Amino acid sequence: MFALDQRLQQDTLVIGDFPLCRLLLSNDSNYPWFILVPRINGISEVFQLDVADQQTLWQETTALAQLLSEGLVADKMNIGALGNVVSQLHVHVIVRKRDDAAWPAPVWGKQPARPYTQEQATAMRARLRELLPADFVFTQG
Repeated sequence: MFALDQRLQQDTLVIGDFPLCRLLLSNDSNYPWFILVPRINGISEVFQLDVADQQTLWQETTALAQLLSEGLVADKMNIGALGNVVSQLHVHVIVRKRDDAAWPAPVWGKQPARPYTQEQATAMRARLRELLPADFVFTQG
């Protein structure tokens, strides 16, 4: 059974699942900041995935980035897989706008996190329901 890293559990809201990855929303309303986590235990690096899963991870990442870029009107999309704090393989997909709290710097540590209100989280889920493909499975919430 897939287990999500404790830090990711505490810092994110679960949105749902693509065929390979769980989609999380960073609980920081300063930025539309999403995290994809392949639902495979014990993986910390992309090269540990088999070739088919590597391709699926990249397809899900780029499809998500394109949908968010267009649907949330990004000025730039930031995509990265760092894993220095959380070793479980995960990919950040962050919608950047020229007027966001950190522009043009990276988002990490720039501003204190502002957790989503229930209304903001509900609105984001509703927007994602409009943007994400039919094979995406939303969690309750």
